[in-house]
Amino acid sequence: MSGVRTPGSSGHVLEVRGLRAGVAGREILRGVDLTLHSGEVHAVMGPNGSGKSTLAHVIMGRPGYEVLGGSVTLDGADVLAMTPWQRAHAGLFLALQYPTEVPGVSLQDLLESAVRATGHDAGDVAAAIRAEAERLALDPQLLDRPVNVDLSGGEKKKNETLQLGVLRPAFALLDELDSGLDIDALRACARRVEAATEESGLGVLAITHYPRLLHELRADHVHVLAKGAIVRSGGPDLARELDENGYVGLLGPDLAGESETAAVGAGPARPTIDDPFGGPGTSPGGGDPFADPLAGL
Repeated sequence: MSGVRTPGSSGHVLEVRGLRAGVAGREILRGVDLTLHSGEVHAVMGPNGSGKSTLAHVIMGRPGYEVLGGSVTLDGADVLAMTPWQRAHAGLFLALQYPTEVPGVSLQDLLESAVRATGHDAGDVAAAIRAEAERLALDPQLLDRPVNVDLSGGEKKKNETLQLGVLRPAFALLDELDSGLDIDALRACARRVEAATEESGLGVLAITHYPRLLHELRADHVHVLAKGAIVRSGGPDLARELDENGYVGLLGPDLAGESETAAVGAGPARPTIDDPFGGPGTSPGGGDPFADPLAGL
């Protein structure tokens, strides 16, 4: 984690203004404002059900959400008018909380196709994959498997980080990168992302419940999201304050209390606003981040 970060050095700006969004008639985001520059790390923290994952999914264009107001722009271009693949081509990358398995598709084929689609030469992709695997201490034998198939949770997160390293996006949205990682895997992934902010000016929106991610990935700005709105913003000291006092101590019980569940799903595994389409084993969505969330309703 050496070196001095220089925000804005490559000139990219991701701007979120007054973003409101919902699903199935329920408003989740209630006016979110954020401005990210190249090389900056913004951490978004908040209690369960506050809308953190929803923010990442709406920016990336996950189907099923309705944008109710506001705007998202990347270097002045209207992100909300783009399809998800167009957002990826424009320079956005989403590291999923629950990475999807893609049977029959190799990691190399996936990344070569992604690079070619942006008009660049894919001849160096194989070498880049091997180099990134070494940086992440990811077993090279796993690189020949279909994407994420038969990988552990930690290996899947390393695989997501490897893809980020090869594709070199302008901005990475990290949806709970630390979820399910042991300390060694967390350190490897966080340090690789940290290095990218210095090497290529990567801008980062890191969504997390806990400050432990920020022990390895330095945050320039920390935002607290509660009930669909940013209620506090500050520097790294804000994360330490959360660590010491918790959300109730910082925000009070009204804001820190878990938000209402979204109006989709049913049964004991009913999804929350943070993931209204369900995590692994819930329905609808079944843990597939890009499944049709409203299918069967």
